[in-house]
Amino acid sequence: MMNFDDLHQEAKKKILEAKDLKDLNDLRVYYLGKKGPVQALMKNMKDLPRAEKPAFGKKVNELKKDLNQRIEEKRNELTVLEMNHKIEKEKIDITLSGRRTQSANLHPLTLVTEQLEDLFIGLGYQVIEGPDITDDEYCFERANIPKDHPARAMQDSLYINEKDLLRTHTTAIQMAVLEQNAPNLPIKVVCPGKVYRRDDDDATHSHQFMQMEGLVVGKHVTLSDLKGTLEFLARKMFGQDRQIRFRPSFFPFTEPSVEVDVSCHICNGKGCPTCKGTGWIEILGAGEVHPNVLKMAGYDPNECSGFAFGVGIERIAMLKYGIDDIRHFYTNDQRFSDLFDRFE
Repeated sequence: MMNFDDLHQEAKKKILEAKDLKDLNDLRVYYLGKKGPVQALMKNMKDLPRAEKPAFGKKVNELKKDLNQRIEEKRNELTVLEMNHKIEKEKIDITLSGRRTQSANLHPLTLVTEQLEDLFIGLGYQVIEGPDITDDEYCFERANIPKDHPARAMQDSLYINEKDLLRTHTTAIQMAVLEQNAPNLPIKVVCPGKVYRRDDDDATHSHQFMQMEGLVVGKHVTLSDLKGTLEFLARKMFGQDRQIRFRPSFFPFTEPSVEVDVSCHICNGKGCPTCKGTGWIEILGAGEVHPNVLKMAGYDPNECSGFAFGVGIERIAMLKYGIDDIRHFYTNDQRFSDLFDRFE
């Protein structure tokens, strides 16, 4: 086994010659680690006479202290050298010509959302947002969706616990707005935001998508008011020649309920692949607010009425800009985003 002096001299020499922090750390582990030669010296104490053990232990500890100090000094030296090298390597020549920056385009979902918000703000609506996580009561109960309704099943909704879930529609925001403002009238709001459902992603479906729902409650609000509002929406988004039609449907929170189609903006109602030859394209669901919804929020359905509608932001964007796959919105492909500078 190497003696104290030889071990000390060898360690000092190698520490002094260390070229980088990795080499230095390897030396620290080698000499001062549990299996290193310094620790091995301590194992010899058991063979020494008792009188010699204190002096021997003191000498080993002094050796450890000296090597630790030299390693620390060398570490400081190497750290400064590496920092200077990095600074030199990353130095910027301020005399060089600057790089031209590329302006980013708004995402098509942002474009459509802002267009819809501007449209409804001009009609006197407020834009109200809410948390993505809501509870069962505001997502379903207040929207007149009973416990046994299929939308309540776990295969459709993403529950966090027995009570809380990721909202399946922005109706949850509307229910909170109704409760907070009762019994004041009128209520005119649109509620944009992401919604979440258990669904398999394909060209037309996504487990996460965006909605904008509208709600109007006041005195003598009728389906005629709803139709006029949606005609204005269709013409602003798809052109002044657009017409809309109502088809009977069912939604738990509206009665009566309708599906709304807009005349095809590609073929002007003559029939084409986009509208599947019908001349019409379905864009949203709507209807008169159900009396139960008004009652639960603190309103008297005999004194007021209202309408509600919900539009898919992705669906509007796909129709407006000719996008054939909903997954394009979420791939983060810059080439896709670059297409939309011409639509601004």
